[in-house]
Amino acid sequence: MNKRSIIILLIIFVILNVFITKHIINKSIAPNANSTLEHLNVVYEKTSVDSNKQISNDRVKKNRSLEYSRENAITKAVELVRPSVVSVNVIKTEVIRNNRFNSFFFDDFFRDFFPRQYERKVQNLGSGVIISEDGYIITNSHVVKGATKIKVILSDGSNLEAKLVGNDDKNDIAVIKVSGKNLPYAKLGRSDDIIIGEWTIAMGNPFGYLIKDSKPTVTVGVVSAVDRNFHISDDNRVYKKMIQTDAAINPGNSGGPLINVNGEVIGINTFIFTKSGGSIGIGFAIPVDRVRSIANEIIKYGKIRPIWFGFKVQDITPAIAYNLGLKSSQGVLVSYIEKGGPAEEAGLKRGDIITKINNQIINNADDAEIAVSDVRVGEELKIEIIRDGKKETKELITKEYKDRIGSFFKL
Repeated sequence: MNKRSIIILLIIFVILNVFITKHIINKSIAPNANSTLEHLNVVYEKTSVDSNKQISNDRVKKNRSLEYSRENAITKAVELVRPSVVSVNVIKTEVIRNNRFNSFFFDDFFRDFFPRQYERKVQNLGSGVIISEDGYIITNSHVVKGATKIKVILSDGSNLEAKLVGNDDKNDIAVIKVSGKNLPYAKLGRSDDIIIGEWTIAMGNPFGYLIKDSKPTVTVGVVSAVDRNFHISDDNRVYKKMIQTDAAINPGNSGGPLINVNGEVIGINTFIFTKSGGSIGIGFAIPVDRVRSIANEIIKYGKIRPIWFGFKVQDITPAIAYNLGLKSSQGVLVSYIEKGGPAEEAGLKRGDIITKINNQIINNADDAEIAVSDVRVGEELKIEIIRDGKKETKELITKEYKDRIGSFFKL
């Protein structure tokens, strides 16, 4: 075999060897490669499915969380009560006295030529809440006092004429009525179990006809305090056991409901403490238990029947305490007993010192007036007194004062 033939054989051998080696390698590795790719594809698909499921679950959770955060007890309570909140639009007639010349001589001389007083119509806005399907509405007395015309705008835009059924100016509650059937009304709750710190919602409709949208406004806060007592002598009003809230009560919201998260009315928004004229987070509402009692009296009798107690009291000054030999000036002194009156029948005497009325501690005459401000005709007063150094309890049944109408809560 020559050299050329050997070289050709070597080339053929190398070629065959390369071909055979490549074939063996491909045959041994390919299944593993395909298996790996298949595995990667399965993992990718599984990961994609799991990822989509995770994303879907996350979205559901977020949507649910968003839903819960947006539609909560507060929004549901608002939705429940909102249809019953109304705007109260009042026309009042005011008498304006005009001292044109600021001089006794000129005023007297020109009296017939320039009248010293005239009347003008004044518009007032407030809020109210419907408490019965036949159209009884509660608002503040100061909203409708002196009204010659009352119009009520419902949350659906209906405009109805209203009449004044009656009012309790001392407690600042009034009842008005519109004609209607199956009207939306709010449920009156309780105010004797209010928890300090619980959520409160102040509602009102102060805009009335000023804007096209007649739906009420809503502000949210908490119960800041309870049992706040005020005696405003200028208006001769007694605000007893008021609910304090930091929910904004703005001008025009007077008479609107203060509600809890159950959608129950717990008070009637009445006034605020402010320096600017707007809310600074110190608002007060009349407790619904008192509102209910007053409203029932007005609806049944058309008025608050004057109450006859038959006695009067005065503060115990340090001088009186010294002369009577008292250790303190707390309490009030019974200064007058009306003959044949409820107090005489109960056994009270002039000179008795009253320390408690219906378990409320009495420190002065204002406390005594506040203590009886919720009492109605025929109800019982438990009066704790000190007589001759001994404690006694007297039970007084109130009567209606039919002879005259006056400051019937005045003691």
